[in-house]
Amino acid sequence: MELDSQKLTAALKARTDETVSLLSDLISIPSTRGNEGPAMRYLLEKIKPLADTCELVPISDDIQKDPEYSFPLENFTYADQPNLRLAIKGSGGGKSLIINTHMDVVPASPGQEKPFEGRVEDGIVWGRGACDCKGQVATLYLAMAALKDLGVTLKGDVIGHVVIEEENGGNGTLAAIRSEDRADAAIVLEPTDLKILPSIRGAVWFVTTCYGRAGHSGQAGRTVSALKEAIRAIEILEGYHDRLLAESKGHPLYDQWDNPMPITFGMMEAGDWPAMAPSRATFKGVMGFLPTRTKEQVMQEMQDALKAEGGDWLPDHFEMDFIYRHDCNEIPADHPIVKTLEAACGESGHKPEVSGMPASCDAWFYSNLIGVPTTVFGSGTLGVAHSNQEQIPVSEVVKGAEILARTIASWCG
Repeated sequence: MELDSQKLTAALKARTDETVSLLSDLISIPSTRGNEGPAMRYLLEKIKPLADTCELVPISDDIQKDPEYSFPLENFTYADQPNLRLAIKGSGGGKSLIINTHMDVVPASPGQEKPFEGRVEDGIVWGRGACDCKGQVATLYLAMAALKDLGVTLKGDVIGHVVIEEENGGNGTLAAIRSEDRADAAIVLEPTDLKILPSIRGAVWFVTTCYGRAGHSGQAGRTVSALKEAIRAIEILEGYHDRLLAESKGHPLYDQWDNPMPITFGMMEAGDWPAMAPSRATFKGVMGFLPTRTKEQVMQEMQDALKAEGGDWLPDHFEMDFIYRHDCNEIPADHPIVKTLEAACGESGHKPEVSGMPASCDAWFYSNLIGVPTTVFGSGTLGVAHSNQEQIPVSEVVKGAEILARTIASWCG
């Protein structure tokens, strides 16, 4: 089904101001992990008139027993952390589509001005979640509103999953795929500069604890510093990363970047006293990887590297846990859902570009765990996500909504 361009433009324009207000209001609700409930309830009331069904879906605490669950916390409860599920029912005979995005945000960045105010200046919305990913919620809202106002009827179903806990590993999407929802394809909305991303790199977050033999600084030869062993472990993991990066070269969607799969060491804790060799040192980080490996292979190879290269002490004195495990997502660049998005971009006056994503997201849950071919697309840029400059231009929300509306109409119509 092809939409009339003039009518679609008018429908989008008529709903733009209320969409900006929706986005500003959502930003003003700080929906960090464990605090998503109020934002979900607000969205429910706003988006309910645009769907045939719309409901909050409670998440059981039993999700924490799922083998794919990420980032466990002690005594954590999902009492006020629902997903939001919506559906536009098709008349039958058309292809179905799942559209996913997330409501949770990371904490405010140092120096971020009024992170939870949702201010609008010169056609740009600022604040935590502006692009990642409340701007995507707004894009979905505007696309649905335009289709509703145009009276578009679809043959295939559209299912919306607005989820919690994407930022700490995807537990909201995990809960969503454990339901009965299935479709012919899925689109995960993330800030992509309106590029179509059928290939998403993977990532594992690791916690490594190294053990030593504590003792006074005057006991040279009798002590083993866990801190020095941790530094050795970091150097070994950097070497493994460099080898893996070299082996991963040649992928046409990733070779535009020198390092699309970085390893990052973000936290370290060790010792109680400057003049004492510590018995324990812990560091945390994230390892990215491309579709040349699975998450299981990367996790095993990281541990194997520490055992093979750690010298006399380290191989028997470390533990490594993986608290966040995202596999790569990859579908063919010429898959029908990709081609549908490309056509929608062209009809919207936007030159389509197909690329890879040098970050991880929830797409792999659909493709890898339930067999729903998935691509990633969205308004705004990943370059300002998680930063003190997070923002999204209103014009990109509108353009993203236009492309998404055309995609829904074509795929499901």
